Amino acid sequence: MKKSERAAFTDRIKWRIRILWASLIFMLAYMVFVGENGGGDSRIVTWLADFVGDIIFFGGLGYIIYRLRFNKKLLQNKGLLAEKLCLEQDERNQYLHDKSGGIVMDILMLVMLFVTMTTAMFNMAAFYASFAILAAAVLLKAGVYLFYSHR
Repeated sequence: MKKSERAAFTDRIKWRIRILWASLIFMLAYMVFVGENGGGDSRIVTWLADFVGDIIFFGGLGYIIYRLRFNKKLLQNKGLLAEKLCLEQDERNQYLHDKSGGIVMDILMLVMLFVTMTTAMFNMAAFYASFAILAAAVLLKAGVYLFYSHR
């Protein structure tokens, strides 16, 4: 691996860390906003909506914290950094990601997670609709990924 490739990849990792910190701050501000506006009232919210909203929110927080620690570890360990760069440049991994929807599907699923989590706090009819669409998207992405990974 050339030094210029490693420097460019290091910059990309630093940007990921900044985006993860911004996401963490946004999620905490969102939690305060929902709490102040009366979201998640147990008289309105069903058990499923409460459970799914909690899984999405706290699972997302856990995932962001995990990715922050992992990316910081990458910057400290040059061997891990080189290994991660090799994995990201692997043509098979790129092919599988592209065939299963690519970056557009990833962004769409993030938006659907946010919508599902928000509707779980306020409106049950909208929650069930967004939850069904989210579940279908996850199943489609996983199914296509598995289909192409065995070819």
